[in-house]
Amino acid sequence: QDKMILRVPTNRAEASGMRALAGSKLVEDALKTLGGRARIKRTMWSRRAQEYEAKINSGDLISIAEVVRDLHRGEDQPEQSYSERQLYESALDRMARELAAVENIEKGDAMEKLAESLAKKKVAA
Repeated sequence: QDKMILRVPTNRAEASGMRALAGSKLVEDALKTLGGRARIKRTMWSRRAQEYEAKINSGDLISIAEVVRDLHRGEDQPEQSYSERQLYESALDRMARELAAVENIEKGDAMEKLAESLAKKKVAA
C-alpha cells in the first residue's frame, strides 16, 4: 500500500518478526471472533490498554480481532476515550490490511467486510 520495499535476508526473516500472510481458515475464524460477545476485563484501563497493545503487536489475527471486538462501540453505546479509539483504530487498520492482502481486495472493501462482521455481533447480542 505504501509502496515500501523491505529487504530482509531470508535466514533472518522469522527472527525479525516477519511471518506469512494468514490463511483463509484463519481469516474466517477471525471474522467469527468479531461476531462474538465482547469480553472486557474489570481491571484498570492502563492494564487493559497494555494487554490490547501486546495483542495488536503480536501480529496474531485472532488476537487483533479480539481487540477490535472488545473495543467496538455501536451507535447506541457511549463514546470511546481517546486512547480506546486509538487502540481500536490501530487494530482495525491492521486487520483490514491483512484481510485485503489475503483476499486480494482493496482496503476499503476489507473495512466494509469487517463492518459487516461487527454488525452481525449487534444482531446476535
